[in-house]
Amino acid sequence: MQQHDHPPGAHAGHDHHPDHGHTHHAGHHGHDHAHGASAHRLGWALAVLLIFTVIEAVGGWWVNSLALLSDAVHMAADSAALLLALVAIRLSARPPSARLTYGNGRWQTLAAFVNGLVLLLLTAGLIVEALHRLWQPEVVEGGWMLVIAAVGGLANLGALVALTGGESLNERGARLHVLSDLLGSAAAMMAAGLILGFNWTVADPLLSLLVSALILRSGWHLTRDSAHVLLEGAPPGVSASQVRKALADVPGVADAHHVHVWSLNGAEPVVTLHVQLTAQAESEATLRAVHHRLHDALGIEHATVQIEADVCIAPGQTHCLPG
Repeated sequence: MQQHDHPPGAHAGHDHHPDHGHTHHAGHHGHDHAHGASAHRLGWALAVLLIFTVIEAVGGWWVNSLALLSDAVHMAADSAALLLALVAIRLSARPPSARLTYGNGRWQTLAAFVNGLVLLLLTAGLIVEALHRLWQPEVVEGGWMLVIAAVGGLANLGALVALTGGESLNERGARLHVLSDLLGSAAAMMAAGLILGFNWTVADPLLSLLVSALILRSGWHLTRDSAHVLLEGAPPGVSASQVRKALADVPGVADAHHVHVWSLNGAEPVVTLHVQLTAQAESEATLRAVHHRLHDALGIEHATVQIEADVCIAPGQTHCLPG
């Protein structure tokens, strides 16, 4: 992010929105409550997945089912992903420090990025194994495969319900992992039915390939969205051009430039910008008006505004000096 020296007479304003003195503290309590609810959801989902990861892994090995083993691998990865998500929530709740002046909120985005990469890598490995089994089909115990897949599906459904309500990138990533496991269990049940009904053992790797294709799409979207946040990309719904447009008719504002829009977690936009004043504009009043407009028009709670009071633009003139 660019840094600009403050010229003589310049005024910088940093605010979560004027007149929000008490609301700011209440917001912290809200964030704490949200973090606690998120950790609770992730904890329940993690407990369920850990138990049934072992069940599907042992069962998949016993009945020689790639679909079950694939689902067990995904569940193991999901358990690790949920554990990472829980750690990220704990870290993000820590206050800012001298080394991390913006706090630890980005740990959740980093966890989502790692989760997406792991999901892509594991799925690629399972695709390779499925292609190998298409050429060399193996005998699968369809009856026990159906029972184990059904139990795993119920476990994944319970974990998905436990994660309902979270909207952060971190929880989105966790839900995608669990949803991928639910699809894997459904595919294993379908493959088991085809094996039992028609002795079609090739259904096992075929259904694994179908689910892998769906999982690859979800993993790609999660990795792309979290990488966008880590690269300081503008969050959905807010752009630099929208900020400039919103401030175009604010009294006292002649020009808005050096506009940067980004986010720590992919949800709450953060804006930094320079505002050049018109002739006779009062800097404090203009600063308050800018913050109000950013909040009311774009929902921006956190903005750092530098008022350039030493150079101004008057109607019909290029530049002028105050006084």
